[in-house]
Amino acid sequence: MCGIFAQIGQAPEILCQKLREANATRGPDARKSCRTCLSQLDLEFFSSELRLRGNDPVIQPHKRDGNVFCWNGEVFAGLDIHADENDGIKLFEQLYSLETCEQVRDLFASIEGPYAFVFYNATVQKLFFARDPLGRRSLLIHRPSTANPYFILASVSAGSDSGYSFEELDTTNILCLDVGLLNESKDIVSAFDDCLTTFSRADAGSVNFYAQPAKVNTILPPNDTPLPDDSLDVIPDWLQESVDGLISVLDRSVMLKVRDIPRDPVAVLFSGGIDSTILTLLADRHVPRDEPIDLLNVAFENPRKMKVLQEGNPNGGRKKKSKARNGVNESANNVASSNSPQYMVPDRVTGLEEVEELRQLCPGRVWNFVEVNVPYHESKAARQHVEGLMNPVRTVMDLSLALALYFASRGIGQVRPEPEDEPIPYTSPARVLINGLGSDELLGGYGRHRSAFITGGWAGLQLEIDRIPTRNLGRDDRVISSHGKETRHPFLSLDVVSYLANLPVQMKMDPRLSLGVGDKILLRLAARKLGLVEASGRRKRAMQFGSHSARMEGDMKGDALLE
Repeated sequence: MCGIFAQIGQAPEILCQKLREANATRGPDARKSCRTCLSQLDLEFFSSELRLRGNDPVIQPHKRDGNVFCWNGEVFAGLDIHADENDGIKLFEQLYSLETCEQVRDLFASIEGPYAFVFYNATVQKLFFARDPLGRRSLLIHRPSTANPYFILASVSAGSDSGYSFEELDTTNILCLDVGLLNESKDIVSAFDDCLTTFSRADAGSVNFYAQPAKVNTILPPNDTPLPDDSLDVIPDWLQESVDGLISVLDRSVMLKVRDIPRDPVAVLFSGGIDSTILTLLADRHVPRDEPIDLLNVAFENPRKMKVLQEGNPNGGRKKKSKARNGVNESANNVASSNSPQYMVPDRVTGLEEVEELRQLCPGRVWNFVEVNVPYHESKAARQHVEGLMNPVRTVMDLSLALALYFASRGIGQVRPEPEDEPIPYTSPARVLINGLGSDELLGGYGRHRSAFITGGWAGLQLEIDRIPTRNLGRDDRVISSHGKETRHPFLSLDVVSYLANLPVQMKMDPRLSLGVGDKILLRLAARKLGLVEASGRRKRAMQFGSHSARMEGDMKGDALLE
């Protein structure tokens, strides 16, 4: 994983330096720039390196005979890479001989993993760049304008600045900029669009298995489809094979995400919900037993919530909180009783419950339950920095989610060697973070899926694989990677996506059943089969509400733009 900054033209040096520094935080192991000069245009390529593959130090950009490759990604399938090899080097070896966009497109259509890349072929003087089909890695683009007549690509911006107008790079295409033709023009602004070509991934021919996400099975169940029991205790015969298939494909995805990581332990962004818990349980199968696994659980001091706690909530908030507390088991309750009340947020409660369930199922593992407590003054002080990392997205909900991810992934908190012990300060050294994002889109976990069924029946349900690339994965990557860490999404392996997309909708969700059963029923049955009794029945709760990072100061709607 790395930070990428590339520019063509003559961007102000002070702006370039800001962008180099912003992208350097993503890769603390190495950084380097290289330049290429044509008759009219200067090209600069900068990369920083977070080394997570291979045994030998790697310094980017990769260079050979004038060709330059900046790689921010991981290859998990489609390319034969040994544990001691670096995937960026292996890809560059193959790219070196390619000259056309079709060839480049077909190479990337054959690999699976999160990525963004920039590749300059000096022979044909063309620049190729793209993100993976699901947009799991960030790449921002600034197109030349009259005010700012230069071209920039960057993994992350340096915050709001009049020197660029960044937008997320679309994931639909591989893009090719004819730098030689652009160099011959007198005006980079007017010539740019004519020099830029887009190639759809869907035309990748016989090697297009990883070219784009699989299409959703649109065959609808008959109107008289039997209603399963409103329970997770027994797997219906007609779902047995699909449950086993999901466990198998998800287990393999987790294995590929956690194996062969040098030096540091693995961490999970851990709310205690079904998504993060089942991934954690599967990770236990593949992480050496003598290595701890860090469970990063974030909680915010929220002035509005504290006021409700102190004065009561006329809408029943206190009653709901009390009900949640009653579900905490004895060991978790020991920790809860010694926690400051402002940090006993919903995700802390469920997290404490689930770490106890994991300890019962996997007694040989050291589970570091990291209580990441964020005082209000600290989250307020970080707001400007986090808004800069989010850029170009700027809504209230973006900020709430970004704050939660920023502090959780930083991993500074406290742990308790035993549940009844006093906490001791702890900073997670993990540089790979497992994230449960993606299951709701694939398995019908959102409330709007139930609403769509109520109004339109089975035909009204449209599971949202096509929306995943626009679900702000780039934002999450920019925020988490600012700590020199990498997030990995087992649910968003294209193999997992393909498996679930091919299943009929009634195998993935059944809105006729109650909440905590019918939503994501396939995953719930899989979790129950693996022994996660408590986790299997957890209801969906958004991160910003579970951690109390939302609405700290007012009631602005989530889609409102930040001031």
